[in-house]
Parts: sequence; structure tokens; C-alpha cells
Amino acid sequence: MNFHTKGVVLRTVKYGETSVIVSIFTELFGMQSYIVNGVRSSSKKAGTKSNLFQPTALLDLVVYHNEQKNLQRIKEHRWAVLYEHLFFDVFKGAVATYMVELLQKCLKQPEPNPDLFYFMEDALLHLDKASPKMVANYPLFFSLHLANFFGFRLVDEYDETHTILDLQEGMFLNQHPTHTFYLEGFNSEVIATFLRVMQPEELSQVHLPVSTRRYLLQQLELYYALHVSDFGQLRSMAVLQEVLG
Repeated sequence: MNFHTKGVVLRTVKYGETSVIVSIFTELFGMQSYIVNGVRSSSKKAGTKSNLFQPTALLDLVVYHNEQKNLQRIKEHRWAVLYEHLFFDVFKGAVATYMVELLQKCLKQPEPNPDLFYFMEDALLHLDKASPKMVANYPLFFSLHLANFFGFRLVDEYDETHTILDLQEGMFLNQHPTHTFYLEGFNSEVIATFLRVMQPEELSQVHLPVSTRRYLLQQLELYYALHVSDFGQLRSMAVLQEVLG
């Protein structure tokens, strides 16, 4: 059967002489793998087609879907949105790449999650139009709010007595835990501030030293590694840290 769905491209791998295998997080089916033939050749037409499948692209798709198959096919594909800046701005591009890799590492099963898709779509669209101050804070904002969809959200109970953030338990405590995975002082206060940011536009009001952003991003990578099996390391982190530095 044919299904109309939107999707965000997560990863593209060359296959054969003219084809690609694309991992796409779709609105209807969650993460799916598609083989797309004839988009890699020397012709201008084919070159334009392959551009549609670059990571972070938001696509409008008509797909064939068979629950028994691991590799699906696409009948029709076109841009759902043409970004104004994301593909051409090195800062926004680095943040978007980080977002896509983080999402992909959390997706373990090809199950539908439309609310997560809408969150991801909205996050990319806001990033495309974000001011430089918003872009600098965007990875922290995205990382904290993405966790809500995977069952390990940080509980915002920071106050004058609960100032120690336990990364293993995902909550603020009034005393140090028995392990070393925690934040305290200014760092835990910053995390609490980001947890209270509901709209990306508010990020321009959060002023942080570069060193703090770098450290907290490393700690959030640890946070995900503590809660997502086989998480590994984010390859995009080094580029992100360099660009936002």
C-alpha cells in the first residue's frame, strides 16, 4: 500500500553505482530504512534528487510500507520545507547534525511516535530561523527536552535546598549521591534554567560562558549514555564544540 508521510532524513549511505539507503524518521512509521534507486549519477537531474536525502532534510513522501520488510521503498519524494539557512550556515548546520545524531542514537525500534516527529520538525524549523544567541544555546535546550520522549526526563525540582543534579536518577537532590555522576553549584542551576525554557525564542535571554556550554554538553552526553543502551559517543560533538567555541 502507498502512504503519505513526512520525514526527517537521519543518515544516507551510498549503495551500488546509483542508489542510496536512507534512514528517515517518519511521521507515520517512526524510523525506517529506504532504498532509493537512480539518484546518484553524473546528470544534473540525478544530482538534484540526491540533495533531497542529505541529513536533516524535511521531506514530503509517498512510500510503500510492508511491516515484514526491513528495507522499504519510496514512490514519491519532494521537499516538505526549504530551509532558508540550515544547509548554508556552518553554525546552524553543526547544531542540526548534532540533533539528528542524538535522535538517531535514541531510536532503537521502528515504532510510530508522531509527537516526537512533530517535536523534531518544530525544533529544526525554529533552528533555521534562530538568532546567533539562540543557536549557541540550542544544543543544550534540545538535549534536555528530547529526553522527555524516551522516559528519562530530568525533573525540574531545583530550589535553594535541592541544588545537586543526580544525572543517574535524573533529579535534583539536597545531598550528594554515592556515585560521581552529578552536577552542582552554577552548573546545576544552568540546567534548571534550561528546563524552564519552553520556547526557543527564550534562549536568547540565557547568557553563558563558552566553557560552561562545552562542559554541560559533555555532561548531557554522559546523561544519555547512562540511560540509553549502547549509546556510545556522539561523533558530531567535537565539530559542534569547535564551531560554537
